[in-house]
Amino acid sequence: MNQPQAIIEATALRKVYTMGDVEVAALNGVDIHIEPGEFVAVMGPSGSGKSTLMNILGCLDRPSEGAYILDGESVGDLDKVQLAHIRSRKIGFIFQSFNLLSRTSALRNVMLPLVYRRNGKLSPAEREDKAMAALEAVGLADRMHHDPNELSGGQRQRVAIARALVNDPVLIMADEPTGNLDTKTGEEIMLLLHELHARGRTILIVTHEQYIANQTERSIVLVDGLISPDGKKPGVN
Repeated sequence: MNQPQAIIEATALRKVYTMGDVEVAALNGVDIHIEPGEFVAVMGPSGSGKSTLMNILGCLDRPSEGAYILDGESVGDLDKVQLAHIRSRKIGFIFQSFNLLSRTSALRNVMLPLVYRRNGKLSPAEREDKAMAALEAVGLADRMHHDPNELSGGQRQRVAIARALVNDPVLIMADEPTGNLDTKTGEEIMLLLHELHARGRTILIVTHEQYIANQTERSIVLVDGLISPDGKKPGVN
């Protein structure tokens, strides 16, 4: 019986930035393997390389060295246009600051990824139906015609989650998804992410909160551009 292919297979990732005559390695040989249906946290102090890693895994940037295979497709050497195409097909993003268009209804915000998709173009009616279904799935059927400024923080994050889901991506990447929310609302958003995971979604969440990371199946901790072998920061017993 064939094993399902990994969603993320990254090997020996390096990212080097040049600052004048000095080269700085933000990532210095990182290996990551994430199977379909996993719920994984990425943690790390400021300057650890966490943001650089997430930009590469999210196809927002390319590594200086190393291989990155996303859902069976080699993406490490693709150009910006090709990376944008991969992002639109395979990754759903959830951001701390929601990143919603302020004067556009929840429904229209969720429809945007469908408007820009390159393969399998949908009619306006089909796009609306898919966006409505995504909003219903996150419990916002009664708020889909409201603009973001008419929604609470938790509702805005639910719109962002619906937008991340609407193209049926193989990977959901959540960058501090509870960072702008109060504790109770943050717990509600984490519950929703758990529900998505229970339905088989592969989720990679960036967080600096240990209690958030503890709710995932495992944590990847970055320190000085490398993965900490014991999952701890230096000096932590």
